[in-house]
Amino acid sequence: MGRLFGTDGARGVANSELTCELAMAIGKAAAMVLLKDDGGRKPTVFIGKDTRLSSDMLEGALTAGLCSVGADVVLLGTIPTPAVAYLVRRHSADAGIMISASHNPFEFNGIKIFNSDGYKLSDSLEEEIESIVLDHSEPYPAPTGDKLGKVSKLVSGIDEYTDHVAKSIKGDLSGLNIALDCSNGSSSATAEKLFTKLNAKFTVLNAEPNGININENCGSTHIDRLREFVKNNDYDCGMAFDGDADRCLAVDENGELVDGDFLIAVCAKSLKEKGNLKGNTAVGTVMTNMGFNKFCSENDINFEATAVGDRYVLENMLKNGYCIGGEQSGHVIFLDHGTTGDGQLTAVQVLSIMNEKKQRLSELASVMKRFPQVLININVSSEKKPLYESDDIIKNAISDTEKNLGKRGRVLVRPSGTEPLIRVMLEGEDIDEITSFANNIAQLIKERLG
Repeated sequence: MGRLFGTDGARGVANSELTCELAMAIGKAAAMVLLKDDGGRKPTVFIGKDTRLSSDMLEGALTAGLCSVGADVVLLGTIPTPAVAYLVRRHSADAGIMISASHNPFEFNGIKIFNSDGYKLSDSLEEEIESIVLDHSEPYPAPTGDKLGKVSKLVSGIDEYTDHVAKSIKGDLSGLNIALDCSNGSSSATAEKLFTKLNAKFTVLNAEPNGININENCGSTHIDRLREFVKNNDYDCGMAFDGDADRCLAVDENGELVDGDFLIAVCAKSLKEKGNLKGNTAVGTVMTNMGFNKFCSENDINFEATAVGDRYVLENMLKNGYCIGGEQSGHVIFLDHGTTGDGQLTAVQVLSIMNEKKQRLSELASVMKRFPQVLININVSSEKKPLYESDDIIKNAISDTEKNLGKRGRVLVRPSGTEPLIRVMLEGEDIDEITSFANNIAQLIKERLG
């Protein structure tokens, strides 16, 4: 992780950690890095945003920064993160920026940058931007006159994006009755249009954003209400998106959670049956449930695990030519259709399989059995997060736990890439055993670093 950028962009409390001055500087530096050695050509940068109160403020700051170094800005308005990536590529823009803190509470915000191909920036390019912003390694250009950038709007962006997602499947979704939880976020602007195009019967929930209710007891990070709603109102399933709609989690007709690991399993199995699973491989992370490994083994599918973060999943997929991968949290990448995780695309793919096979989501998800898993988050300052790796007492406790579990489970301790947290995850056959071990390690980290 860099000094500005974590695993999913630059994030912080808006107007405190992520200030207008910092956003403006990131805009300037991004334009400089992305257009370096390009003969002085005026670049075009697309900007999208989620529904947070601070998104308008940061949009203005980024726009000012970009225009001040000679970049033209095209405003997309409120739109999902994957839509920004898609539209950049479709319109041959030089870069795209999404203003969002994804699943975080409304007071946070973030800046994600995409290159001209619609992919998140590499670590090396992010480091160049950090060097300009934080170390002042290069002066910002200061053009005048007609060299300044201008601002315009793309009003067709939502239609173009929803058409693209709708065309990712054959046929439509007629006959299904779906509940859609939009998290009072970006999908509030697209879900109704998309699922109307696909002829589904649906009810939209939490699609009335007011600037401060994004992710508030709703969406993919707070799924209990959707579970009850689906179970009590005779829906075929429910789909929940996060604040910027790059994640999707589902609940089946019984209100049972179907997380990202299960969604990837359902889709990978379908792709294999059709002969479309490239490299006969699905990509996950070190956080992927051990049950997914077993599913892959039983279905003659290869599994590759990366570091946590959908950017690392994507890097593996691009390097090796694979077509599906993602995370338990609901970031799922279908490389044949998009360049980043896309919650609504994921929902459409899964719903299409339900329609094709005439099976309930609970039946489809039964291809995989979840191993019990315990996850504990410990609040640790950003400065202290890396210290767990060098603290001998913490290291010895983790090592002793791994020896005790043996092949019956595993231990994963890691810092969050987006929040001031250290995450302790244990997985194994015995829930009581792994809960006890997890609590012991978490308490030790809290005492040593909290």
